[in-house]
Amino acid sequence: MRLSSFIAGAALLSSGANALNILLGNDDGFGSGNLREMYRIFKEKGHNVWVVAPATKQSGKGGTSDFTTEGNLTAPSQYDLIPKGAPSVGHDPKDSQIWYYNGTPAACTFVALDYVLPKFANFSVPDLVVTGPNYGTNLGGFVWTLSGTAGAAYAATNRGLPAIAISASNQEVPYFEVKNRTNPATWAAQASVKFVENFIATSPKNGPLLPLGYGVNVNLPVLTKKNQNPDFVQTRFTGNAHVNEAVLDKAKGTFTWANIKPYAAGVNACINGDCSLPGETYVVENGKASVSFYTVDYSAPSTEYTKSLIQRVASFISGDK
Repeated sequence: MRLSSFIAGAALLSSGANALNILLGNDDGFGSGNLREMYRIFKEKGHNVWVVAPATKQSGKGGTSDFTTEGNLTAPSQYDLIPKGAPSVGHDPKDSQIWYYNGTPAACTFVALDYVLPKFANFSVPDLVVTGPNYGTNLGGFVWTLSGTAGAAYAATNRGLPAIAISASNQEVPYFEVKNRTNPATWAAQASVKFVENFIATSPKNGPLLPLGYGVNVNLPVLTKKNQNPDFVQTRFTGNAHVNEAVLDKAKGTFTWANIKPYAAGVNACINGDCSLPGETYVVENGKASVSFYTVDYSAPSTEYTKSLIQRVASFISGDK
């Protein structure tokens, strides 16, 4: 299902109209050009936006919730924005609504919800949590579990908050090197904000932005001067998705990873959701943006396959019914 009509048809929110309290996070660090550009654009649209993101790059941490045992930074933060010895949690000296924490992305979500927002912001519970835009896509179920940007959003979903994880295809750039509006970081942020604002605009007036326990995973293709506004396509996690294999470097005696080819069957098994939808990997590789919905419930669906498993183990596993 194409979502281009959803993007084109919904009126963009005017500045100050339907303004939300939004929490931003990521796994690339609080100095990320992508993150800072999204923060800037959301604020220009009239939203009340706060950032709580890792003090240093935390890519690949998934949903790990690691809190530092040190009260002060033992090394300078990302891009030397905060010096060694500063508190392990604090804000950018130039902006009191941009916070860092010396922990994993999921830990940053919790620190935001349980410390930064209730203590320093003018709201305690955000209307929406948006993470990213990540440097590099997070496509398919296996890579999703590795992503700290996904983990930060997933932590919010588990806390009962609507969350959207966004990943882009551009390269890393510090925010202070984004000096013009033709930077790929700006394009990624613009596409992200446009999607989120239209998602907000089409939400029920008196209901939540997302059902309880639901979230959204968005992946942007490579953006160029000619293609800054990709079509958004409804997708599923599985379908042309990748999973890793260990590759031995015989000379060094060490291992690295590579994607298994052809596609592995396990990560591409369609069990939940609409199996007629295209896989997000295929969609992004063909120049469009993917939109996959997720839930926090890992339970296998009630199908004939599941029922047969239950019957098989019934002799030694008792149910509560």
